[in-house]
Amino acid sequence: MKRIIVTALVLGLSLNFSCKKKAEETATNEDFAKVHQAALTIDPHIDIREDFDAEGNDAGTETLDQIDLVKLEKGQLDIATLALFADPLRRTPENIVLARKQVDSKLTTIQDFVNKHPDKLEFVKSTKDIERIADGGKHGILLSFLNALSLGKDTSLISHYYDKGVRLFGFAHAGNNDWTDSSRPSEAYGDKPNEAGGLTAIGKQAVPILNRLGVIIDVSQLTTDALNQTLALSKAPVIASHSGVRSIVDNTRNLSDAELKAIADKGGVVHIVAFAAYLKDTAAFKEDYKKKIFEPLGLVVGKDNPKEKLDSAGYRKFKDAYKEFSRNEWKYATLNEYLNSVDHAVKLIGIDHVGFSADFNHGGGVKGYASVADGPNITQELIKRGYSEEDIKKLWGGNFLRVFKEVEKQAGKS
Repeated sequence: MKRIIVTALVLGLSLNFSCKKKAEETATNEDFAKVHQAALTIDPHIDIREDFDAEGNDAGTETLDQIDLVKLEKGQLDIATLALFADPLRRTPENIVLARKQVDSKLTTIQDFVNKHPDKLEFVKSTKDIERIADGGKHGILLSFLNALSLGKDTSLISHYYDKGVRLFGFAHAGNNDWTDSSRPSEAYGDKPNEAGGLTAIGKQAVPILNRLGVIIDVSQLTTDALNQTLALSKAPVIASHSGVRSIVDNTRNLSDAELKAIADKGGVVHIVAFAAYLKDTAAFKEDYKKKIFEPLGLVVGKDNPKEKLDSAGYRKFKDAYKEFSRNEWKYATLNEYLNSVDHAVKLIGIDHVGFSADFNHGGGVKGYASVADGPNITQELIKRGYSEEDIKKLWGGNFLRVFKEVEKQAGKS
């Protein structure tokens, strides 16, 4: 069983930050392993690539993906939240159809993954499922939804995907859509900054629908106006499933200290994302991003729409270059730099309102946490930094579970 009962803190690991040196001296690898095994571990945002290697998973071998069956076992990740994510595109009827096909294709792929491994995997649809599956030694797969572009203007599709198992819903990615402004509007797709003033009328209608169904609302990638409107409208706490700290890296995708506090004041959780570009402001990353993906094809980052600018062969080259770069983005930051952002958030908004997130398979990961197999490294480093076992349990999954339970309490209410 994954969540063994620990009757006492391991070798005095309930320490303050000032006791870091003592923790390093007294804790052993066995102690780290026990603390990690005792924790309910949840990652609220992992993507799967369109070429997710189901055959490799069936063979019981590791794949190039940052999540597969072998890595889940190694990292002891109890609950992996896999995103039904649609790539940002210009808002046209044709692209909405394409986006929905992408979402449904990923849903089929994830269903196949789970259905082929009933002894090790099971879908999660409730907090009771989370606790039962983790206690039973399996890995739970929770479905999330990201980028309402694929829904067009049809809020009835929220219920459709709820019936398919979606329990976490994010309105936006990089680009505005018919539901909300994005914190990263795309000039290449014809977006204007803050063009809707936050949530659109459709987005505002969606919030109470999600509350009634018992779906967790994800505010990652929203503008400040859209985030604040969501907080005002929602009767349940929300989470940010994959966000960074803007006072560390000044990027609109990251959350300001005021936004972090607002989410916490609502009772929510901010899951700090292990994504190099949002952990440190590195010139090397930006330069490589341009030179390895865009410049060879004559494109300007942020201005050119590759799908419209390139022919089919060129667009395939762009997608291949992006995928290759994305697979290696973890090399631009370290686990230590990642946990510095976690530390900042904990000190600012409290241990009850912070969690972890990887954004694996979409650029996420850092040196020391390059796949789900490396999850124990986080626990080990937290102990060295003086976090208690109870704190580690909150960060890994306890805080997420608390919010999910609050969301379930709102289900069915007007």
